[in-house]
Amino acid sequence: MFALACLLTLTAATRVLLVDEVYSIPADQWRYVELGSKQQPALVVAHFDAPESDSLAASLMRLSDVENLRQGLPHGFVTGVGPGHTGTLRAQVAPGDYVIVLDNQTKGGRAATAHLRVWMDFSMAPAFTMLPRSRQVTVIVISLVVFFAIVGYALRKMWKGTRAGVGGGG
Repeated sequence: MFALACLLTLTAATRVLLVDEVYSIPADQWRYVELGSKQQPALVVAHFDAPESDSLAASLMRLSDVENLRQGLPHGFVTGVGPGHTGTLRAQVAPGDYVIVLDNQTKGGRAATAHLRVWMDFSMAPAFTMLPRSRQVTVIVISLVVFFAIVGYALRKMWKGTRAGVGGGG
């Protein structure tokens, strides 16, 4: 039974397919797909194939940047790939709201049909973070106080035991 539990733990899904769809993007326009990574850091991998178009680009950006993109204002992005007829982007992201933007950069041409696959891989270990200096000192002081309290208690019990043994007898 224990072996079965271990096997199930090892085979737990750490890679989740979020999108496996075909999209049609008109010329000189873009479409986006919302992703969510609200629980933990993850590696986002997105791959597109658009065999009939060589001017498709993909970007990973925060959901908050989409409004700036919509208004034609400067916006940020995490990573991007393209233009081309195929592309793969990878980025490690912190918890938050993200989107994949497919941008058909063809001017006055026809719509691009793209097969988009997006998955998140949660198998990587979370990033190591250090406690602030004040918390480090607090943890050390509390540990030392508890340690010396236990040692003092044990010494007192041993001392009482030896004192009781020395005075008795006959």
